Amino acid sequence: MFRLAALALFALVPIVAGPAAAVDAPARPQTVIVGLDLSKSNPLVMDAAYAARVGQRTADELDTLPVRSRIMLRTFGSYDSSANALKIDEVISSRAKPETVAEGIGALISAMPKLVGEGKLKAQGYTNIVSFLETTSQLVDCEASDVRIILLTDGFEDSEYAKLAGGGSLPRPQALYPGCAELMMLGVGQGGGSPTVTKRVSAQWQGWAEAAGFRKFTGLYDW
Repeated sequence: MFRLAALALFALVPIVAGPAAAVDAPARPQTVIVGLDLSKSNPLVMDAAYAARVGQRTADELDTLPVRSRIMLRTFGSYDSSANALKIDEVISSRAKPETVAEGIGALISAMPKLVGEGKLKAQGYTNIVSFLETTSQLVDCEASDVRIILLTDGFEDSEYAKLAGGGSLPRPQALYPGCAELMMLGVGQGGGSPTVTKRVSAQWQGWAEAAGFRKFTGLYDW
């Protein structure tokens, strides 16, 4: 007992005599934009099992966000704002806890095939990823928060910019996201039926992300 008491007293000495322990600074808030690709080529709009996996993976990316982080969910496909009217904005707070917000967004993503099947959302005939990223760049400030873009997409740009499925190349972007943390794509190459096509499309987006100013690119076919 004496030894335990002495050890406890010894452990307390630095706390009593030393300076007050430093308090960890609050984590820097993040801005996370989740983009849902509603083009017909993306399995997200028709495969319920796949949509459920994507929904869970996306929720895992969101459920530990610090307070004051902002989550913005948008859809893209055709270059038509009226076809992409679904917009959700949440700010993490003591009331809107990250795990609760993440669960809700994950459930919405999982329900994409059902929503498309019921006609509440419309599967689209084009895949305008580049123009979506160009537009989204005007909504974020990479100096004010850590900015991450998470796109739930097969990565097959199909627009006037490029047709990646046909062997085309992405245009070199301006520095739209200087210093932004990450561009993540979940599902790159899905539906392409070829590992070499997946590698080529992923490499195209890696080059685009680096030129646009992202510090990191993550392109996953599966997980």
